[in-house]
Amino acid sequence: QVQLVESGGGLVQAGGSLRLSCAASGRTFAISRYRMGWFRQAPGKERDFVAAISRSSSTTYYANSVKGRFTISRDNAKNTVYLQMNSLKPEDTAVYYCAASSSYGSNWSNPTIFGSWGQGTQVTVSS
Repeated sequence: QVQLVESGGGLVQAGGSLRLSCAASGRTFAISRYRMGWFRQAPGKERDFVAAISRSSSTTYYANSVKGRFTISRDNAKNTVYLQMNSLKPEDTAVYYCAASSSYGSNWSNPTIFGSWGQGTQVTVSS
């Protein structure tokens, strides 16, 4: 079973930046075999898609709400995925989760195609 561990969350003022990391562990798990994604969930709301990246990093997808402000990237050699978040807004406050999908389909934002999830890291943006 793959284990994904997020880090890098915290408290930041509006307009600030944070960089989230998601490290995969497990002797046989290599993120290079998986499409990777980031999701977030605010209190009382559903888990929402944030960004996803293909196995080779050739393709990325973003939610409209974060496009132009967030950047997803990956380093397969380090078995790690990143989410660079700039120009943060109070509405970005949520628990952020990384996830791995074995899918090769065209739907990149549906959480049901992601079979492995991390425990989440809290991001709080103050106004």
